Amino acid sequence: MKNILFVNACVRPESRTRRLAEAVLAQMEGNVTEVNLEREAIRPLDKAGLAERDACSRAGDFDAPIFRYARQFAGADEIVIAAPYWDLMFPAMVRAYLEAVTVTGVTFYYTEKGIPKGLCRAKRLTYVTTAGGPIGTMNFGYDYVKALCGAFYGIPQTECVKAEHLDIIGNDAEAILSCAIANVRERHWK
Repeated sequence: MKNILFVNACVRPESRTRRLAEAVLAQMEGNVTEVNLEREAIRPLDKAGLAERDACSRAGDFDAPIFRYARQFAGADEIVIAAPYWDLMFPAMVRAYLEAVTVTGVTFYYTEKGIPKGLCRAKRLTYVTTAGGPIGTMNFGYDYVKALCGAFYGIPQTECVKAEHLDIIGNDAEAILSCAIANVRERHWK
């Protein structure tokens, strides 16, 4: 059975992004492991964290606790990231998480020519987001994740599932979200 990693950056109890992500997950077959970024409270690397990470890397100790998120990410068969669209991107906790999983020797390595090659097992990463206004072509959050998948992680397929314009006066947010969920249910995610 497939191992599905669900990276949840939805902090609001009534999160529309979470609802859309749950529709995506319901279409997938496999065991879902959730990483709730609010509960994990992953900190960005600071001087001490960087020193620990470098020391463990030099020692080849990739079983060290500091690499647990990277090992989990690299071992997933399918990845779903749910992140609301904040300030043209995603919440800062997603950036801290990506920093924790982008580890040389776990999620990628460098060839002799200095080119990164992915070590991740996943063939697809689905990025789920919702926005009060328009996302349009300025989806820097998804674009950033897509670039990491292609350039570092070796995940060949990425896609963005989104619902936008939810808070524009006169729009029916529930109808827009319901339409996005219906579109997800029509797809084959196997």
